[in-house]
Amino acid sequence: MDKLSVSTLNIWNKAGPWAERLPLIRKQLQELSPDVLGLQEVLRFIPDEQNPPAPAPDNCQAVEIAEGLGYNVAYGVAADYSGGLKFGNALLTRYKILDSRTFRLPGADSGETRSLLYTVLETPWGRLPVFVTHLNWKLHHGIVRVKQAVYIAERILVLSPVESDFLPPILMGDLNAAPSADEIRFLRGEHVLDNRSVYFADAWEYAQPASPGYTYARSNEYALKNGEPNRRIDYIFVRGPDKQMRGEPSNVRLAFTEAVPGSTGTVWASDHFGVACDLSMAPK
Repeated sequence: MDKLSVSTLNIWNKAGPWAERLPLIRKQLQELSPDVLGLQEVLRFIPDEQNPPAPAPDNCQAVEIAEGLGYNVAYGVAADYSGGLKFGNALLTRYKILDSRTFRLPGADSGETRSLLYTVLETPWGRLPVFVTHLNWKLHHGIVRVKQAVYIAERILVLSPVESDFLPPILMGDLNAAPSADEIRFLRGEHVLDNRSVYFADAWEYAQPASPGYTYARSNEYALKNGEPNRRIDYIFVRGPDKQMRGEPSNVRLAFTEAVPGSTGTVWASDHFGVACDLSMAPK
């Protein structure tokens, strides 16, 4: 085996019919069976006390989704709603988590607080840095997302230098911006910001056959209610492929797209569709 299966999904916190969405997410997760899954808009309710209870299915959505499926869970707070309620990013992985840290993204003065979850995984091919994030959502917050993208690129460079012995780092999540936006073009090496440039491979560019890959799609009734146009705003990026071609994407596709009848109408896993792909890990 020389490929790592990766996926990402904004789970839409507990909006909509969560009791019906949860089993649909779990069903599709079992069918997809990724080695690594990034989640955004994950709620966790753990009171702020001296000896807080451990994360469990009844107080953390990530643990609830992962229950019994063989995943380790890392969590990073993005917003603290007080009283113990947190909102943030999570990582589900079949591998041992060697390190996990959370970094606050710039832009808190915009009225939103966002974060970057950093983990290092112990894989059969070596240590793998994985970053999960969720950028500002408002359509006119491009200037904030640009600052957030620059910060993320700098943080990845510090935590996993190009010449280190890490595998090519993965960045994934809901970036709330289309591929033509400055913040995405910067990450893809197509736009210079403040005399800085970076390059991360956008996995969707490797999709065959090529398609728009809309992850916030009007075909999903949950998204349609917001009246926004079709957009591809959820991404899997990898720095590389490196000199050994590790990190090359393949089998790129939308995920968590199944809809089923529910008690009050059609049920989707989320208001977003996810993205899934395989990444080559063995040297070529």
